[in-house]
Parts: sequence; structure tokens; C-alpha cells
Amino acid sequence: MNRTDLIAAVAERTGTSKTNAAQMVDAVFGIIADTLTEQKKEVAIADFGRFFVKQQAERTGFNPQTGEKITIEAREKVSFKASSSLEYYSRKHK
Repeated sequence: MNRTDLIAAVAERTGTSKTNAAQMVDAVFGIIADTLTEQKKEVAIADFGRFFVKQQAERTGFNPQTGEKITIEAREKVSFKASSSLEYYSRKHK
């Protein structure tokens, strides 16, 4: 499913226009992104899962063209952990 499919599904399920659904989808994703990147806080959605910022340590990699060893710097990345009840959640809204 891509963004367009998601907007269409939200519009159908909520009985609203695709324009309104696009605004809702954009708002939700914007809030999640802002919370993770600016506030460095976790976003936990009951029965769905949680998004969080994870620290990835510095590591050694290889340049695939030359085979030379390179150092990949430490960085933060966004991770998602699904709730154990995600399957139940998806079924109760059908």
C-alpha cells in the first residue's frame, strides 16, 4: 500500500473526501515525524506499535567497488516495534 492507497482507504472508511483524508494522513505522519525528530520522544499507539529513535553505533563497512574498509559513523535512526496485539487490532475494524 502506498500513500495514495492509504488516503483512498481513509476516505472510504471515514466517509470523507480524498482531500480531507489526505490532510488527515499528512497531519498524522507530520506529528509522528516531528515528535521523533524534534522532541526525540517515542510515539506509542495502543494495539498497533511504537515508533522510537534508536542510536546506531559506529561500525566498519566495505566499499563495494574497491573492497576498501570504511568507517560508518554513528547515527540515529527511526525504528518501529509492532504490538503483539496488532493482528487482533486489524481484525476488529473490518
